[in-house]
Amino acid sequence: MVTSRESLLKGAIANAYNPLVEGFRNTEYPQLKQMTYLDHAGTTLYATSLIHSFSKDLCTNLYGNPHSPSPSSQQTTKRIDDIRHRVLRLFNADPEQFDIVFCANATAGMKLVLEAFTAQKDGFKYRYHVDAHTSLVGVRELAIETTCFSSDAEVELWLKEPCENSLGLFGWPAQSNFSGRRLPRDWAARLRYNQPGWYSLLDAAALVTSAPLDLSDVEAAPDFTVLSFYKMFGFPDLGALIVRKGSADILRSRRYFGGGTVDAVVSKSGNFHARKTDSIHAHLEDGTSAFHSILALDTAITTHQRLYGSFDNISRHAFSLIQAMHGLLSELKHGNGRKLCQIYSSGRYTSSTTQGPIIAFNMQRADGSWIGYAEVEKLASVKNIHIRTGGLCNPGGIETSVGLEPWEIEQNYLAGHRCWDEQDVMHGKPTGAIRISLGAMSTVDDLLVFAKFLEEFYLDRESVSLALQAPIGNPEAVVESLTIYPIKSCGGYKIPTGEYWEIRPHGFAWDREWCIVHLGTGSAIDQKRYNKMALIRPRVNLEAGFLEVHLHNSSVTPLKIPLSVTPSASCTLKSSQSRVCGDKITALTYTTPHIIDFFTSAVGVPCTLARFPAASENRHFKPHLKESSFIQEKDGRTAPILLSNESPILLINSSSVDKLNDTISCTGGKLAKPEVFRGNIVIRETTVAERAYAEDFWKHVKIGQEYFQLLGPCRRCHMVCVDQETAEKNEEPYVTLAKTRRIDGRVLFGQHAVHLPLESRSGVPRIKVGDVVRVWQDGEEKEEKDEGLLARLAGVA
Repeated sequence: MVTSRESLLKGAIANAYNPLVEGFRNTEYPQLKQMTYLDHAGTTLYATSLIHSFSKDLCTNLYGNPHSPSPSSQQTTKRIDDIRHRVLRLFNADPEQFDIVFCANATAGMKLVLEAFTAQKDGFKYRYHVDAHTSLVGVRELAIETTCFSSDAEVELWLKEPCENSLGLFGWPAQSNFSGRRLPRDWAARLRYNQPGWYSLLDAAALVTSAPLDLSDVEAAPDFTVLSFYKMFGFPDLGALIVRKGSADILRSRRYFGGGTVDAVVSKSGNFHARKTDSIHAHLEDGTSAFHSILALDTAITTHQRLYGSFDNISRHAFSLIQAMHGLLSELKHGNGRKLCQIYSSGRYTSSTTQGPIIAFNMQRADGSWIGYAEVEKLASVKNIHIRTGGLCNPGGIETSVGLEPWEIEQNYLAGHRCWDEQDVMHGKPTGAIRISLGAMSTVDDLLVFAKFLEEFYLDRESVSLALQAPIGNPEAVVESLTIYPIKSCGGYKIPTGEYWEIRPHGFAWDREWCIVHLGTGSAIDQKRYNKMALIRPRVNLEAGFLEVHLHNSSVTPLKIPLSVTPSASCTLKSSQSRVCGDKITALTYTTPHIIDFFTSAVGVPCTLARFPAASENRHFKPHLKESSFIQEKDGRTAPILLSNESPILLINSSSVDKLNDTISCTGGKLAKPEVFRGNIVIRETTVAERAYAEDFWKHVKIGQEYFQLLGPCRRCHMVCVDQETAEKNEEPYVTLAKTRRIDGRVLFGQHAVHLPLESRSGVPRIKVGDVVRVWQDGEEKEEKDEGLLARLAGVA
């Protein structure tokens, strides 16, 4: 069992936990109400009083563009100069010895340094530590020679070697953004002494989130230090490059110049220009500085000091919590004694000198198999727990800690894996990790929520064995409802009772032939992010030849979209590139203003309708379903699926919905309607015996006169939590599904299916509500007389 709050709090206070945070968290961070935020390494959170104070500053004073002698401009310039001095003092950096260049973020600071080094005639060599963030790794692409040090020991050995007598740059993180490990801080001084001609680049972005950066010793300080202020204060979105003035000359070789960094320029002839030389920042801050963000930085420092005192206090507070969190995770064990969490740490959580408030880990079931991090993040999101999963922008951490070899990462990429996708376990290994990171406003309650979440959903929960639950005999069933979703991720259109509906090679006629695309990105949007899409209700009017788009419970005049792809005066289209479920497609985008206005107003983001007609290029089954299907087109390709996520048809058994709701009702949760599962075919068994989840064992079904092959279960996400009547989001039914239907690490419900076109039958395939359903389970004798069907069934292993 998870440690009690009293015991946890007592231990944390003994290790410098700051209980005052609990007193002001509700007022200063109201956005955390009913939320558990564990991603401070991504960005910490801004205080409400910071925003109010900055807003008051802007409303009280007039700030102009600093590149002018006007009073408002001079006011801005004066404030920026003062803030520049204040920030340096925050890091104990003597303004006589250091300068600070404001930029977009830590990565932008690295690129400023890189521009100077790439301007060198003979190029430069680059060395970096394996714990480096992706942005630091990327510097290697412009170096003439690169080495990645796979350990601290390799760095130490190199620093003792004879001088290389060449221009070089050595980059490393002050703290790993993957594991929180803090690296040695004396490398800059030793590099300067042992390797003349080499410069040091320190990535301090992860460190400064919860610890002080001390540059008081100019001889020991890095030549260049980069960081991001939003990681320190939550706001503003601003970064910095801190330059040791004794090392600044090389930066003057940077060739590009922009507005504000030159005193004179000849444009028509020659290439004369005179750069500003009065300071380093004047030479490097191209264009108008982000002066409002710099002004906000002043308020952020003041607010943070008022709330927390110093970063030393924050460091002690955050470290006391990560020690407690490490203990909680280490204690979680399955009934057979196997630990739930595999924590990636090279040392113990005993000192803030060597460890920051971050824990990276993966989880294993009692049998030793891996629990996919993507499923963990889905369930955590439903429970309002914010974590970070995946590659974490730290390739070295994934390679050395998770244990993926470089060739395996390339192999996974070629197999289709991309950062942040759902392929979280491949070839028996995780493809990333789970990361939790704590900050100044974290509390012991955050730890308890997360630990209890893991205990409730993952501890001692084995994979469900379907073989033990196989039902006996065949059911008697009928089609209870048929639904198509003409616009992907929007509301469904229920086929009227008694009306036959056509089945085409890609699935049901008009099913997911349209989607809504973001006007900015061109990518299809979905109901997971934009819940209001549930209220968009398309209806297919075959007699009139229109797709009628209604807004549920709204007086807005419905749209009428011609079913024909032929452009009309009221409906113009253009061909454009888009992305659907990660696939690139060529779609027809509707450009008519009233259509754009309709969908933009309905969803709340700039968007429009797009079409992917069945006659166009086809998308096909996802890899895990291709293997289970023997349906082939004449050219050897698998059957198309248009805009469906994974397969042409989704089948739901209403007995399973009933069983799920029986479980939900025991906890008082909100019952699930069949609509949330977005099935095309919902069947109702007419037998008396309970046959919930019998569809797990069905291989083929006959509906009316048509045959279907079941391809496998549907992997669920928290979109099932969106009420299709109100567009409101709840934690059910996903939470109960995660407890009762997590099979091989996947939350499953419903079955993917594909229609079996029979060569011996003529006419248009179609089914209707009320059709009788016949089922074949795995291993049953096939008694159908249709030779075409027998030939197909015989090909199934």
